[in-house]
Amino acid sequence: MFPPPGVAAGHPATAEAGLRILEEGGTAADAAVAASLASCVAETVMTGLAGGGHAIWFEGATGEARLLDFFVTVPRRHPDRPVAALEDIGIPFGNEIVHYQVGIAACAVPGVPAGLGELWRSHGKLEWKRLVEPALELARSGVDMPYAHAECLAMLAPVMTLREGARIYAPDGELLRTGDRLEQPGLANTLELLRDEGARTFYDGTVAETLVALMHEREGPVSREDLEAYAPLWLDPVETEYLGYRVLTRGGLSQLVTTLSALPSLRGVEPAERALTLARVLEARPYSGQGERIGDTTNLVAVDSEGNACVLTTSLGLGSGDFLPGLDVHLNSMLGEVDLQVRPLEPGARMDSMMSPTLVLADDGLAVAAGSAGGTRLRPALVQVLSGILDEGLDPQDAVDRPRLHSAGEIVRVEPGFEEEALAALEEAGYDVRRFDALHHYFGGVSLLTRTGGAADPRRSGRALTLP
Repeated sequence: MFPPPGVAAGHPATAEAGLRILEEGGTAADAAVAASLASCVAETVMTGLAGGGHAIWFEGATGEARLLDFFVTVPRRHPDRPVAALEDIGIPFGNEIVHYQVGIAACAVPGVPAGLGELWRSHGKLEWKRLVEPALELARSGVDMPYAHAECLAMLAPVMTLREGARIYAPDGELLRTGDRLEQPGLANTLELLRDEGARTFYDGTVAETLVALMHEREGPVSREDLEAYAPLWLDPVETEYLGYRVLTRGGLSQLVTTLSALPSLRGVEPAERALTLARVLEARPYSGQGERIGDTTNLVAVDSEGNACVLTTSLGLGSGDFLPGLDVHLNSMLGEVDLQVRPLEPGARMDSMMSPTLVLADDGLAVAAGSAGGTRLRPALVQVLSGILDEGLDPQDAVDRPRLHSAGEIVRVEPGFEEEALAALEEAGYDVRRFDALHHYFGGVSLLTRTGGAADPRRSGRALTLP
């Protein structure tokens, strides 16, 4: 058994692009590639073509799973080339200012185009050009800004409008709001090159030439040699048991396997006990900067009629504030993401990531395909949703919609909807409880498909669609 064919994603246009490909007989890989390309047009506050990502693939016929690592790599050092300094920028978060390192010096070697190309070559069926078409249509027509993306843009405006982004996100000097049209005509040029030259255009083609020229102009770290050397990697997933299910996912910074292994059953427990257990088990690691940093990430899930499934997560970090001229491609800021730098950066090596594309297998096949956005909140978001579905028996959308908490040392941030007795118990236990007044994109963005249907996160204005 497996979930019904469909797509769940962080934007309606992203889900619709993937569903169109499924309707035409495409595989889950085809749908994921088309949806991801569409997200790089519709969700550019969250992700982009110059970012990196991870995916997990499930082969319906054999029950085998494997991971695709297409995250960013650290540029190699070139002693004879000057490199600009990182730029510090402050982003308001509540009553605090959180500092980020951005600018051209923060850009690592992008992996998204190579990863999507590899996923298509390995598991796709339709022509590459067909998979690019939905994204190209969006780039030519523009796309409406949904509420959650407009709210995220308002928070991240200092970097999104730092340079060329002002034309895109604040045309006529006014920041885009809910329902406004996001126009990125340069992305149509980029996608035409991607369609005609393939994914390699970012590594040894026309887009690569533009990227290398910008790096020379602004003293960025990425070289032609870095681009030519980039390659996605197929890896084995890590596995744990959770309440009789097999959970397959990534290792690394996510710690999803460790967390699920430590989480007791929450079925039927009192609200206070549930909140205290979550605050303890989900506590952010010390490297997380106390969990206050906001990053750009999105997640999507696709399942086809053969039972194949793909979960795919991509990110720009915050974004460097630099765009490829004439192409409207925002560069990533991964070298400035302190949450990812738990060990020294090694030139040429993959950077660490918290991404956790995940499969949940029952004895009779795939039960859940899920993933999340959210940086340090990615793991707790995914754990709370999976617990709600697999342990507490919630409907998938109800589990995604349910209020979440994020535990960061002494501070626990909570969305509205937790019972007063639960909040009181947290305070009595010594936590500094900080209450949000609405569901918020800070708490991640989960999308998933299960046997009883799909779900997408209202915190990201997501959408889940299934074939009739």
